[in-house]
Amino acid sequence: MTSSHKGTALITGASTGIGAIYAERLARRGHDLILVARNRQRLDALARRLTDETGRSIQVFAADLNDPAELASVENLLREDRSISVLVNNAGFGAATPLLASDVARMTEMISLNVGALTRLTYAAVPGLVERGGGTVINVASIVAVAPELLNGVYGATKAYVLAFTQSLQHELAGNGLRVQAVLPGAIATEFWDVAGHPVDQLPSAMVMSATDLVDAALAGLDQGETFTVPSLPDAADWTAYEAARQALLPNLSRNKPAARYDLA
Repeated sequence: MTSSHKGTALITGASTGIGAIYAERLARRGHDLILVARNRQRLDALARRLTDETGRSIQVFAADLNDPAELASVENLLREDRSISVLVNNAGFGAATPLLASDVARMTEMISLNVGALTRLTYAAVPGLVERGGGTVINVASIVAVAPELLNGVYGATKAYVLAFTQSLQHELAGNGLRVQAVLPGAIATEFWDVAGHPVDQLPSAMVMSATDLVDAALAGLDQGETFTVPSLPDAADWTAYEAARQALLPNLSRNKPAARYDLA
């Protein structure tokens, strides 16, 4: 059994991998669950197991978030269910192929899911969370948000969007009781790599983390108040330095004259 009830967590991409681990961990923390993914059979099996193990109320919502009507149904649920206190935007997919070997239709589909669906679900959830006095939005990004040259460029760009969007949410809404977190996994041992066309067993084992360790570290980071959690990063001071360098750029990013190095005088 679990601790006292902490509201409902809606988790996308919940049928397997990172999403399924979030479901288990949040149920054990005292959350009821709404599990969203395409595979109804996997969702049902996970819901049955977690109900038996935790006693929490668990709903299954089979939906393809790249289908406008099915996405709209999840949006409506986020607007109408006042028990929801946590949104985990985990659904997404990636690619490892370079531009010249990639199918642009598949890249467009990736943008629609990784960026479009995440944005719409966040917009559906946040007003209600703020109205109810606060809540939590967890956005699963990737280390390619800051290192897009490592994998497919469109995938890196979608995750850079997630990082920037999370930072904006934190800046705008922290005063309204909203907690936001971007989680930046490195290589994680999930089905992601099969979809991306680069089997995980081809990666050096020293760089591949389990989904369980990833989620446990991400939740520990959330508990510690982190807005950006990079579970693989040994020294948090490195991220602090990265952010300090970004902040140092801000005063000079928009000025009324070009920089002297362009010699336009």
